[in-house]
Amino acid sequence: MKQGLFEIKKNVQIAKGVMEMHLKGDTSAIVNAGQFINIKLDGLFLRRPISVCDLNGDTVTIIYKVVGKGTEQMSKMTAGTLDVLTGLGNGYDLSLSGDNPVLIGGGVGVPPMYLLAKRLIENGVKPTVILGFNTKDEIFYEEDFKALGLNVYVTTVDGSYGIKGFVTDALKDIDYTYFYTCGPEPMLKAVYNASKTEGQMSFEERMGCGFGACMGCSCKTLTGNKRICKEGPVMKKGEIIW
Repeated sequence: MKQGLFEIKKNVQIAKGVMEMHLKGDTSAIVNAGQFINIKLDGLFLRRPISVCDLNGDTVTIIYKVVGKGTEQMSKMTAGTLDVLTGLGNGYDLSLSGDNPVLIGGGVGVPPMYLLAKRLIENGVKPTVILGFNTKDEIFYEEDFKALGLNVYVTTVDGSYGIKGFVTDALKDIDYTYFYTCGPEPMLKAVYNASKTEGQMSFEERMGCGFGACMGCSCKTLTGNKRICKEGPVMKKGEIIW
């Protein structure tokens, strides 16, 4: 983990209620896809944990949904610097992917799938991608994944675009060796029940410190208690207790 000041280089809306921000600074602590950063905001006590979407040299890309006071404040930032903790969490283990993994992202669980896809491709593995959203207006990064040369399936709950239904409706018709996923807990549980292989799930959780000191985000697993921010946010399917 490292703490440093990051310069805001870009902050734009990319879908309904969804923003993309580029931050320039010391990114050396970010080593795995699936890790997150924790951002300090003026006037707010707790930092805001945001998944890493992409990494290019000294620039990290994050995507966040405007849902509360903190993200509303972030959405209005066009310049300046932010105090950021980087290199938090464990990230995904790429060694277990097999030859044909599937990446499943739901809503703001989509961003970490992008860096994961790039890392898998670097390892000679070409994943299939499933992106799940509520409606057409909320879709983002479909074309970015396609630009990597990947097959992309998009689901919308209301059927306004792509496959009508949930990510599991696309998953049932795909052959895969392993799965990686991130999204809201009901989606993760559905993927857990529908998946035919082992896999890894990234959990979203409210956090106090973000680096394991406060124990506020602990959960029970088959291998003992784990902190979502430290031993997680990624956990293997076989260790999860619902």
